[in-house]
Amino acid sequence: MEQPQITTIVKKVLPAVVSITVSKYLEFMEKPGSQFYPFGNAGEFYAVPKRKKVRVGGGSGFIVDPSGIILTNRHVVADPDAEYVVLMSDGKNYKAEIMAKDPINDVAIIKINGSGLPIVELGDSSKLDLGQTAIAIGNALGTFQNTVSVGVVSGLSRQITAFSEFDHRSQRLRGLIQTDAAINPGNSGGPLVNLNGQAMGINAAMVFGAENIGFALPVNTAKKDLEDMLRYGKIRQPFLGVRYVLLNKEIQGKLGLTTHNGALVISEHMPDCQAVIPGSPADKAGLKEGDIIMEIQNEKISLDNAVEDVLQKMKIGESVELKFLRAGKEIKSKIALEERR
Repeated sequence: MEQPQITTIVKKVLPAVVSITVSKYLEFMEKPGSQFYPFGNAGEFYAVPKRKKVRVGGGSGFIVDPSGIILTNRHVVADPDAEYVVLMSDGKNYKAEIMAKDPINDVAIIKINGSGLPIVELGDSSKLDLGQTAIAIGNALGTFQNTVSVGVVSGLSRQITAFSEFDHRSQRLRGLIQTDAAINPGNSGGPLVNLNGQAMGINAAMVFGAENIGFALPVNTAKKDLEDMLRYGKIRQPFLGVRYVLLNKEIQGKLGLTTHNGALVISEHMPDCQAVIPGSPADKAGLKEGDIIMEIQNEKISLDNAVEDVLQKMKIGESVELKFLRAGKEIKSKIALEERR
């Protein structure tokens, strides 16, 4: 791996990597410069409410179509009341429109009005190998402008719990690419590229307190989202309609189950929520609380391969075979996957 090669790749990719600024109007109280007496009470000051547009966040993104279609993280554009502006590497500004947000993965698609814009070519994340060179690029305003870090792919199909600063909710992210290329707030949303300059992932998260651990969403997930958005005007996800916990040996022991693999259908700590959503494909297939989903279309369910991981490989309307256990007895049922609403 020669330094000139990496420099050439960065020069090729960086023009298509953008900064996304997040602004919104916030109300604050301002004291007037002089006293006034609306009620005849001399000597009192009255605060005056005002609204001011302030920058409240930001991140990176990268252009994938010359007309101005941009991929970024969903958490970067999570606030529906905010305004989003894209700053190009040449200094030009564009107001951005949110086109679609993935309800499961940390992916969003936004659009600026442009033509002939530079793009980052999308690769095939299924062809990634451990030890392969990975280059994380970002372009957030401020401290992390034009950020480039180099490392290797150090893990595949990883899962972490990420925390959103906007809505203060945690989210389980699965199927991630792990890299020791430094991921920071500046290159979050930017591309993780290979030595061909192709995006293999979207920089998504870092592990606080741990060195040399960063994560990226596989670009194939974003490619599917792009296809959905261009074809249907929205991102579509297959839906089964169950709440569950993935089993391990500890849960098996506590509940006295016959297996430590699979997904236990259970409402868990949500007594007001049903384990099987009425009218859902799972309901139509006859699933009940307490059942253990073992396989979907011959793919085994485990800690490393959750129900969502399997469903994301499938299409809405596709007929799949479900294998589950009920009181130790194996049951098979055919279901047609529906769209998540």
